[in-house]
Amino acid sequence: MNIDDVNNNINQQLAMIKRGVDELLIEAELVEKLKLSIKFGQPLRIKAGFDPTAPDLHLGHTVLINKLRQFQELGHHVLFLIGDFTGMIGDPTGKSTTRPPLTAEQVAENAKSYAAQVFKILKPEQTEVVFNSKWLTELGAAGMLKLAASHTVARMLERDDFSKRYKSNQPIAIHEFLYPLLQGYDSVALKADVELGGTDQKFNLLMGRELQKQAGIAQQCVLTMPLLEGLDGVNKMSKSLGNYIGVAEAPEIIFAKIMSISDELMWRYIELLSFESLETIALWKAQVVAGANPRNIKVSFAQEIVTRFHSAEDATKALADFQTRAKGGIPDEVLEVTVNIDSDTIGVGQLLKLVGLVESVSEAGRLIDQGGVKLNSEKVSDKNLTLNKGAVLIAQVGKRKFANVTIL
Repeated sequence: MNIDDVNNNINQQLAMIKRGVDELLIEAELVEKLKLSIKFGQPLRIKAGFDPTAPDLHLGHTVLINKLRQFQELGHHVLFLIGDFTGMIGDPTGKSTTRPPLTAEQVAENAKSYAAQVFKILKPEQTEVVFNSKWLTELGAAGMLKLAASHTVARMLERDDFSKRYKSNQPIAIHEFLYPLLQGYDSVALKADVELGGTDQKFNLLMGRELQKQAGIAQQCVLTMPLLEGLDGVNKMSKSLGNYIGVAEAPEIIFAKIMSISDELMWRYIELLSFESLETIALWKAQVVAGANPRNIKVSFAQEIVTRFHSAEDATKALADFQTRAKGGIPDEVLEVTVNIDSDTIGVGQLLKLVGLVESVSEAGRLIDQGGVKLNSEKVSDKNLTLNKGAVLIAQVGKRKFANVTIL
């Protein structure tokens, strides 16, 4: 390959690598790494760490995983790091309080679901799943003390979340200072060429560069990815906030949640999550400016995401289900539930709770007041409504929750 071909190859790789990226540190170093990769036919080692603090991934996580897939498309090798050791410490990033550590059993259980989910995006043959307990356990007490001696408390307090907690007299446990050091040491152990993380991980990612330098090995480049807003369009996508779209959720749920986002937020989701080309996305935007209905583009995007995590057939069914619900109809497939009661009647709020359509009777009452509850397609307005034993009915809460209920 001549010099012009090499430069063209590098420019093409950089264009894909930089798509949707918040920050690339340091681009000139990455160019040199790419040159060596091409020269020697050696894929770069691309690292991203995931602490198994929850068993399921949501679309916010996949912003990072999509970028890993793009590196694979360019021929590079992904190190999918599950932090089973650091997960027992708890990542303090963005936390205003000390995070409770997970037990070894919790970490192991949560880690099991990762592979099934991530390999719907990543190529297994170009992915190496690694656990940092392998080298961090071997580090031992002496190694841990040596690692801790590499940085000062003042340096750690430069981290925004630590600084805020310190200034507001919120407790910071000593072991939390170890977290960025251990994450950085992961990069030393893996000899990572590039590490990816969210914008809130920049301090930890740069720690990897520093520790690699101290170890006398080539420093990794750092890519920070934007944090995807949740369905509310304000807060970071999070299961704890309930504003998430889980990759393991049912096809019709994923589809309906995507259709619920605003037209403005839709573009951010598409830019960070879609595998469509930048040219196609630019064409879509031009079509909307010219008067096209953005809902049609949202449908295409929703089908792409459902297909990715389920199948094209599921995406087609999810669209049909959404259209049925949007027209106020009842889907073909509805959850069948039998409720056994001791008396002759049951209150509508209690029934909805037992069926699982609401969390509590009070929530049912609020939804009834808002006009969000229907029985057999008729809106319920009386919170004190009772239903008789032997009744069979279709219960609906909102636009997406249905159940075919038999009261016995």
